[in-house]
Amino acid sequence: MLITIDNVLSDDELGTVHSLIQQSQWASGQLTAGIQAAQVKNNQQLPEDAPHLPALRHLVLNALQRSPLFFTAALPLKILPPFFNRYSGASNTYGFHTDNAMRLVPQQPGTYVRSDVSATLFLSKPQDYDGGVLTIEDTFGTHGVKLQAGSLVVYPSSSIHAVTPVTRGERIACFLFLQSMVRDPGQRRLLYDMDMALLKLRGELGETPPVVQLTGTYHNLLRRWAES
Repeated sequence: MLITIDNVLSDDELGTVHSLIQQSQWASGQLTAGIQAAQVKNNQQLPEDAPHLPALRHLVLNALQRSPLFFTAALPLKILPPFFNRYSGASNTYGFHTDNAMRLVPQQPGTYVRSDVSATLFLSKPQDYDGGVLTIEDTFGTHGVKLQAGSLVVYPSSSIHAVTPVTRGERIACFLFLQSMVRDPGQRRLLYDMDMALLKLRGELGETPPVVQLTGTYHNLLRRWAES
């Protein structure tokens, strides 16, 4: 399931993000790459000791918490602290790879988060760079994603994906991994579709008895499938 969410960050928040990033130093993107990914990863990333990284992470997590669409699409149980990367110049691409199933929590030795869902929050305006398309392969084909600054794409961590070379400008983004309350992607899709249909029915019909009953069915399925 691939879901895009517009305007996760406001213009003011985007301005704050870029101001903090401009004061930061980039390091090799292979800091968080697994064995397979390291062979095809050629970008830059903010290191864990970057002075402004905590503030950037706090800002992004706060924005995600106020997005009901993000919650219903991902059903997050645990969110790994967000990372920030840059594609520009000679460090401009990331070949096809699959994200590691288990991700080590930064600065918490021995603590892991299972990566069920991955997300990319675009921070650069699409007209400011060429290339840099997030390319995701799933059972329905290949999808290219290049969103407006402040918008987010959510997709299964199990998918094979890549970022095409940036040939002009720079592409700055935030990427994150999360463990969902519902591990199975098919079940998450059913719950998302039901929640979206209920939202529409509630707006058109109000809290009618059938809508109340279907809402109960949604939550009973969530109780059956969710981990906590």
